Amino acid sequence: MAGSSNEKRRLIWPFFLILILHCVAILLFTRGFLLTRTELSSFSHCADISQSPCFPSPLEAPSTCSSSSSPRNFSETDRVNRHERGERCWTKPAIDRLVIIVLDALRFDFVAPSIFFDEKKPWMDKLKVLQKLAYDKGSSARIFKALADPPTTSLQRLKGLTTGGLPTFIDVGNSFGAPAIVEDNLIHQLVQNGKRVLMMGDDTWLQLFPDHFEKSYPYPSFNVKDLHTVDDGCIKHLLPSLYREDWDVLIAHFLGVDHAGHIFGVDSSPMVEKLEQYNAILEKVTEVLKNQSGPGDLHENTFLLVMGDHGQTTNGDHGGGTAEEVETSLFAMSMKKSPASVPAALDSSVCKLDLDGNKMCFSFVQQLDFAVTVAALLGVPFPFGSIGRVNPEIYALAAGTWNQQSTTNTNCKDWLNLEEWMQNYAHVLCINSWQVKRYIDVYSASSVIGFSSEDLLHVEEIYAQALNNWSNSVQKSFLSGQETLNDNFASTLSSLEGQINTYSNFLASVAELARSKWTEFDLWMMGAGIGIMLFSLLVHFIAFRRAHMLCQATYPSVRASGISSRVVFAVFMVAMRACSFLSNSYILTEGKVANFLLGTTGILNLRYSIMENKMLTEAVAFLLLISISRFIVEIGLSKQAVSAMLMSTYPLRMLGIDESHFFWVFISEIVPILALVFLAYLLYTTTSGSSCWRVFKIIFTTATVLSYMLIAVHWALESNMLEIPLVLEGIGRNSVPRIIYAIGCGLLVLLAVAQLFKQKGKTSDYKEVLVIKTVTMLSAWSSTIIILLGRQGFLVSLVSIIAGWCIIRLENLEQDTMNGFIGATDILSVTQWSLLAVSLFYLTGHWCAFDGLRYGAAFIGFDEFILVRQAILLAIETFGASHILPILALPFLVSFKHQCCGSNKKRGTLFIKLSQVLLMYGLITAVTTSLTIVCVTIQRRHLMVWGLFAPKFVFDVVGLLLTDVLICLSSIYYFSGIDE
Repeated sequence: MAGSSNEKRRLIWPFFLILILHCVAILLFTRGFLLTRTELSSFSHCADISQSPCFPSPLEAPSTCSSSSSPRNFSETDRVNRHERGERCWTKPAIDRLVIIVLDALRFDFVAPSIFFDEKKPWMDKLKVLQKLAYDKGSSARIFKALADPPTTSLQRLKGLTTGGLPTFIDVGNSFGAPAIVEDNLIHQLVQNGKRVLMMGDDTWLQLFPDHFEKSYPYPSFNVKDLHTVDDGCIKHLLPSLYREDWDVLIAHFLGVDHAGHIFGVDSSPMVEKLEQYNAILEKVTEVLKNQSGPGDLHENTFLLVMGDHGQTTNGDHGGGTAEEVETSLFAMSMKKSPASVPAALDSSVCKLDLDGNKMCFSFVQQLDFAVTVAALLGVPFPFGSIGRVNPEIYALAAGTWNQQSTTNTNCKDWLNLEEWMQNYAHVLCINSWQVKRYIDVYSASSVIGFSSEDLLHVEEIYAQALNNWSNSVQKSFLSGQETLNDNFASTLSSLEGQINTYSNFLASVAELARSKWTEFDLWMMGAGIGIMLFSLLVHFIAFRRAHMLCQATYPSVRASGISSRVVFAVFMVAMRACSFLSNSYILTEGKVANFLLGTTGILNLRYSIMENKMLTEAVAFLLLISISRFIVEIGLSKQAVSAMLMSTYPLRMLGIDESHFFWVFISEIVPILALVFLAYLLYTTTSGSSCWRVFKIIFTTATVLSYMLIAVHWALESNMLEIPLVLEGIGRNSVPRIIYAIGCGLLVLLAVAQLFKQKGKTSDYKEVLVIKTVTMLSAWSSTIIILLGRQGFLVSLVSIIAGWCIIRLENLEQDTMNGFIGATDILSVTQWSLLAVSLFYLTGHWCAFDGLRYGAAFIGFDEFILVRQAILLAIETFGASHILPILALPFLVSFKHQCCGSNKKRGTLFIKLSQVLLMYGLITAVTTSLTIVCVTIQRRHLMVWGLFAPKFVFDVVGLLLTDVLICLSSIYYFSGIDE
């Protein structure tokens, strides 16, 4: 019999089989698609330079202005002995000390003058001290637009900055628990070569480089609500450290701007205040450095870098590859008095005239070049895995060898200065190129797949050409000893410029090759994953058909009489959404696509409603609700809603409403609280008429209503309308959310215990049992999800309740549904439920990118960072409205339609129908995820693969696994109450 324990087990086990198949498929595909770059165990050493073709050094070669020079030959022994004597390492150090100040999430328009932008924003021109230093006459400072490689999470950027390699997508998962860097990196080279490194600020540095720092002052970095702890710690130690001699490299990592962006957005008072605070700090730092930069002083040869690790969007997020996220700033300042500029061929400046006619410029630099440039300046070996190029402008600025803009009508000394600089830089690029070529060769030999033979041949040809130029042209001019001034200088400079261009082309080609083909796609693994995923769809379908056959056995009158129009329409909707994943544009607007498809199904229901002349109110209400939701999804996708509040300033400004008016402030504060009262009333009315589970109903209703009251208190204590004492504010900020979490966990534990001691066969109305079980489960989750979503939580609750009620009511429009292919299950209603869940994901302000995560929600109720706890809270906030609540509410599609009585046959039918609904919902999710995997495979070489397709893949597979787990748990929980 269908209601027996054996029959239930036979229907439940397919859910677990499908979960296992999905886990295996996703694991295999991920191993093939998201392979990390092979990290080599090789490290650079000073003695390695003896193997390079970059000798003799131009510093050791005679000048063409000298009248008494003769060629000098260097044997292999000379080279080795010179390094053993410790005279130098790979390059001659250009600076003695380096100060690196990292301002996390420093957008380019935070530093660059506002004249470079179409519209001046409130956050621009706040770091005036950097602009003043960069544009003063005879300045030794310059502003750069630094371009980062996505993903733009802090861990990837710090790793890329120090290793000189490109980040890999899979490392994003380590952003909350940074593993130590095991490959060669800049910090390791500094320490190995006797440089003392002092670190203060973001504790991520200590996680990446344990036991590397001479002294460190770390502060916890993941509490995004804390704008001051890390910054105050940096300020406390930074200025005193500048007067000490116990360090060679100082790193100070500030986090206030990043956290202010996450919580308040870029266009906010806290952001402006942070930038003004940084301006005051940098003014003091530069003053100390300049005051001690005289001959023989502590900072005579100190170099200052003020930089961001990445940018941020206007709502303070980062992680993707948009221009706002990858464009950050770098300010470089030398204590030396540098001449005007580098040779024009190496100058990347973009200039404009300000209102006073002053020329203002900025240059470009790739963050990929940071590690090798700093290594060259400090005279340490380049990190073995670095593929960057020593930036000519930063190298020239730090070395104090920038030369006149014109080389005409200059004396021998001017020619010598220019020749010396170009010789130095050509020599550095020679070493730079040799190191990159060495790394490419070792990587290709060591990696599982490496680069293709065509790519390696192309790289080899460019490098061979550069070496040939170096041997036949530049070295000959170095050793020639000719004395004809003008002709020889012109020839030498031309040869040097050609050599520099050749090496630069080689390095650019390698970087381009790495960016386009770095990920090692294992097509066999990917194919196996796709195959198992498709097989799981077959298992899904067979399980569904088996449940349908059982339904026919229970109800012989239910026979398949062809495929109904509702089935065809539902399949078409699912196929349309799945195929849209082939386009990056449709992925970007997925929220609108899902909302449009949901509205289309609403139009079909309206047609049926008009034809049947019933439920017209529900059909119109559903369409109206979807239209309103479309507007809110549009706001979320615009990435302008910097607040999680319902009445955020952005939609109010769109409507021409003054958001600061008392009326609108009052509405934004009181409406969410009134909605909680409505939810409490709805819960009470739903359970009050039921005769079963009386004690449980009282406990759950009381506990949930108490949670709603506490949420209202929490919101009231955070209100700007009330002047709350600081003590009460502290209680409302942390204690109240913790109580709500405890109540929710307690209710879930109570439900689990109830399953162990359930009473069997004591009620005849199993429809009522299923409704009460569903309501109690939803009430246990609802309070936690609402408080994590913020004041928009009530909006999500109302939309889901009203839309769900309309779907359930409109499910009965077509009377012949029970006679269709799907038997007891209306596939269109399940499809609408699935599309509603997708819309709720975007309705809550999320999107399928790592900058679409609301990290601040992980700290509601807590100030300190604990990885597991914060990860759980962030997961609940992200997937609560779109996965947890919709899946746990699926029994409503069965219970409100099923005409239940006391017979065992009808009890079994209720059970079978519920399994059909769960299977159908899981199948829809699995189909769309399968198409995501196929689309990612097809687009694996697409320009936006890491910025768009890969994040979409990660979010979908996580959502699928969560769906499978919730369906398995739901089958155990809901089926256990239906016994003989």
